[in-house]
Amino acid sequence: MGKYLNIDTRIFSIFGSDAWLSESVKTYPCNFIKLDSTVPYIRISIIPSGIGVNKNSVSGVLIADIFIPNGSGPKAASTIADKLDTHLINKTFEIAEGVSTQFFNSTHSLVGTDVDNSALYRTTYTIPFNYNEV
Repeated sequence: MGKYLNIDTRIFSIFGSDAWLSESVKTYPCNFIKLDSTVPYIRISIIPSGIGVNKNSVSGVLIADIFIPNGSGPKAASTIADKLDTHLINKTFEIAEGVSTQFFNSTHSLVGTDVDNSALYRTTYTIPFNYNEV
């Protein structure tokens, strides 16, 4: 597998783990079309965007768009952001010997009413990562 597929596979496996599933937060990839109206949920985008320590490594950012009912206040979104921190912040996930994804500190920002569905309010959780392969 190449580095980009490894990054996607590893990061998405976090959201398929028993630990994350026990949080009861529906999680979808960025290009998935959500058909039901169940909220809250998150949409994950993995963006490899910078150079790494060698040709097989890369830095990037994971963005989780958090969707909650519009008008419900920020508590639900902040709770989900805190859950994401519990599973990601300052964690390193080893794929194989010498192959790992390391997360750093996060930010959480208010975006506003979703442009595609005014019944939803969106916030954005962002956390940088390094994918290293030696």
